[in-house]
Amino acid sequence: MVVTNQIDPQASPFDLSTYLAGRRVQIEAALDQALAIVYPEKIYEAMRYSLLAGGKRLRPILCLATCELTGGTLEMAMPTACALEMVHTMSLIHDDLPAMDNDDYRRGQLTNHKVYGEDVAVLAGDALLSYAFEHIAMQTKGVPAQNILEVLARLGRAVGAEGLVGGQIVDLESEGKKDVTIETLNFIHMHKTAALLEVSVTSGALLANAPCQDVEKLCRYAQRIGLAFQIVDDILDITSTPEALGKSVGKDLQAEKATYPSFWGIEESRRQAQQLIDQAKAELQSFGELNRPLLAIADFITARTH
Repeated sequence: MVVTNQIDPQASPFDLSTYLAGRRVQIEAALDQALAIVYPEKIYEAMRYSLLAGGKRLRPILCLATCELTGGTLEMAMPTACALEMVHTMSLIHDDLPAMDNDDYRRGQLTNHKVYGEDVAVLAGDALLSYAFEHIAMQTKGVPAQNILEVLARLGRAVGAEGLVGGQIVDLESEGKKDVTIETLNFIHMHKTAALLEVSVTSGALLANAPCQDVEKLCRYAQRIGLAFQIVDDILDITSTPEALGKSVGKDLQAEKATYPSFWGIEESRRQAQQLIDQAKAELQSFGELNRPLLAIADFITARTH
């Protein structure tokens, strides 16, 4: 996918596909190196099974991009980028469990509990979550301790009851209910989906010691792409296939979940997602040409098919 910079029409095209592929190679290598198999082997094998299963690696890529955007380096951001993928992988392992969404496939392969059992899957998710924080604290170099502490605090908030867990519990409580409002749906996904995307974006800027006003702009960018990401996910659950998506489709309908298409229909949902992307991109105008990866990623969110 080639995306032209919307801010400067004279700029050369930005090749997002090449950018994403290059970053994925770097992230895959760092993840592989970060998690070796030692005794007891079974838990490490289960952790690596899901962590190294591929995927878009969107969260770590966002972290690396914002760190570079605000004057940092890939080296100072890579441990946090890997940790974000560990946290995201934990959420997928737990989300797929029979007690949650009860999914058999994720990223085109059997879910963790289908291979290792529910007990090991729970523990693998727990281990990835705790290791994520250790990895940031122990492996981040060239960053003031106060900045690392801020990243750890924000990540803890994003994954806990104020973030992902809070969104998940409201999501579970809302299944099968006919009186779910759009405000409740927004709460679910601002916490369950957007919170981790938000910390992925802001952590890169914090590691680079960016000014507060820049962090705030990037925070608003992330919140908007986070909601747009979920709207597109809801659309794909209706319009895609298991082969294209790499996981089951139609699960939201089976679980009687409120979704954006159930409120707005598919076409209006697409319009709302695009409006959020336009708002997100507007937050990046003050950053100059270094904003091109984030602009292109925003466009990719509404164009993706999986």
